[in-house]
Amino acid sequence: MDNLKRVHDFLKECGTYYLATDDNGQPRVRPFGTVNIFDGRLYIQTGKKKDCAKQILTNPKVEICGFTKGKWIRVAGEMAEDDRFEAKKSMLDAYPNLRAMYDENDGNTLVLYFTKATATFSSFTEPAETVEI
Repeated sequence: MDNLKRVHDFLKECGTYYLATDDNGQPRVRPFGTVNIFDGRLYIQTGKKKDCAKQILTNPKVEICGFTKGKWIRVAGEMAEDDRFEAKKSMLDAYPNLRAMYDENDGNTLVLYFTKATATFSSFTEPAETVEI
C-alpha cells in the first residue's frame, strides 16, 4: 500500500482527527472528520467562513493528529486551496451528509490538500515510523 493511501485509510479509521492551525501565534485545535484522496493528493474540507479556513489560508502550516486502536498518526505539512469544481465534488460525493450544508458552487465550500507533508505513525509498543506523502 502506498503512503498516501495508508495515511488516508488510517485517518478514515480514526473517524475523528484533530487539526491544529496557527491563529497569530496561538495554536488552535479542532475536531475534523473529512479526508479524501483526489488527483493523487490528500484533501480535507471546511467552510471558507470558518476561522480555521482563514487561519490555513493565512499560514498554510498545519498538523493533524488521530488515534485509533492504540496507535496514532501525526501529519505535519502545508496545505493549499483547490478551487476546482471536480475537487469539491469528489469530497462532497465522499461525504454526502455534507451536502446539507455545502455545495460545489456555494462560494463557501473549501477543499484543501497537502502540498507536502510527513506522516508519523506511533504507538506505545512499536517504534515510530515516518513517511512522506
